[in-house]
Amino acid sequence: MSTENPAADSRPLSESEAEAEARRIIEGLWRSEPATTSTSYVDRTPVPAYGATPPVPQPDHRIVPPWAAGVAVASIGVGAGITGVGCGVWLVCQGFAAVTLTSVLFVTLPIAAVAAAVVAVGSVVRSVKAANVTTHHHYSGPVQQEHTTQVTNHGKWFGRSNTTVNH
Repeated sequence: MSTENPAADSRPLSESEAEAEARRIIEGLWRSEPATTSTSYVDRTPVPAYGATPPVPQPDHRIVPPWAAGVAVASIGVGAGITGVGCGVWLVCQGFAAVTLTSVLFVTLPIAAVAAAVVAVGSVVRSVKAANVTTHHHYSGPVQQEHTTQVTNHGKWFGRSNTTVNH
């Protein structure tokens, strides 16, 4: 009979042996020591309830180089910007698709009214200026004016031209 596992024998256990085996199994299940493995570590030291905790070194082991991270961030920004531009184009196209006579008049009539008001004010100002300015020409003596203009072009595109104007 084995002392570690009496149930491994082929004979049935006595009542005291069965009780001892059950006690051994239950104590093994409720053992307070955790099973340790070589791949994990749990720090059992208590953390202070208040106050400054000591710093823990955290070495930097990046997989991605900094320039690649910068390119990734920039590409996200460009993608977001292009998405905004695309939404704007979509909205403009939706606006063009919903063009009706009423919407065209609603947009253009205020612009036409302002333009008409500007033209009216400009014509009033011009007529007031024309009414206030009087021009008198006083000549004393003979007036002799002779102007001769001669232009000779050797054009690159249209050949030659020779123009003489006498005034």
